Amino acid sequence: MIAESEFIAALRRLATHPAARGLLDDTAVLEIGGTILVITHDMIVEGVHFLPGDSPADVAWKLVAVNLSDLAAKGARPIGILVGYGLSDTEWDLAFVDGLGAALAAFDIALLGGDTVAAPAGAPRTLGLTALGEATGPVPSRAGAKAGDELWVTGMIGDAGAGLHILTGEVEGGAHLVERYRRPAPRLAAGQALAPLASAMMDVSDGLLIDAHRIAAASGVRVEIDLGLIPLSPACIDALGESRIVRLAAATSGDDYELLFSVAEGQGDALLGLAETLDLPFTRVGRFIAGSGIGLTDAGEDIQLPSRLGYEHGQERISRKRRFPTQSS
Repeated sequence: MIAESEFIAALRRLATHPAARGLLDDTAVLEIGGTILVITHDMIVEGVHFLPGDSPADVAWKLVAVNLSDLAAKGARPIGILVGYGLSDTEWDLAFVDGLGAALAAFDIALLGGDTVAAPAGAPRTLGLTALGEATGPVPSRAGAKAGDELWVTGMIGDAGAGLHILTGEVEGGAHLVERYRRPAPRLAAGQALAPLASAMMDVSDGLLIDAHRIAAASGVRVEIDLGLIPLSPACIDALGESRIVRLAAATSGDDYELLFSVAEGQGDALLGLAETLDLPFTRVGRFIAGSGIGLTDAGEDIQLPSRLGYEHGQERISRKRRFPTQSS
């Protein structure tokens, strides 16, 4: 199977409209008559993004939330969605509709349309969603980071990865971590507040390391990350500890849907004040310098990058490659 990055590279020659941003971003940005539309489309697949035993309501929530997370990373206000759905089991399908309604109500957005097909018997459920949003100010891309900028992240990293491994029986932990995997929280308010300040921004879907590397590559700079600064929640630490191997797993496990953003040096006080207003932690985790690639340190020591920075479609999921570390690892 072709790797995701190779396929997107092949598509780039077709994406010539300025709104496509060269396929170097997570959304299209289309200006029509003074209105800035932000458009994204994400898919989720059973066995890849959710487990076969997950409830239809949880799957519906995740489908909506991961798309709204892309809008959040552009500072956009959600307007509505279109859903692509493969019909399979009547009871499951109707429960999904109920869950979708609850998600739409929670985020105060409208269902505008979509498409349905009949899925082959036994095929994994594959769901798609297009989300439309409106931006009233700057729409940060992945490509704006500059040498000297700092790298920050909202919230906590690694909770969702730990939650997945609790569900698969690899580790033990609390319900909060499972909830973080099944029902991510798109940082819409934070995205709208950060858009005027951020030189680059995207959400953490595939892992902090791989997504930071994507910002650096799109921006033509090098990113240096301090592993010891990556924020772990008390629930994650209680379940797994906070050793270097735990932090590496957290930084590569993905599904966090926090915002990863660059700002000019010296913005720390303003960011921490904003974080307090939003009641959401912001943490500086690295910096950008001249050059290319990614570097990793811990307690002032240069450390070797893991064999994989995160999850990329077309490769085996990292969580299936090795067991998630425990306190005794």
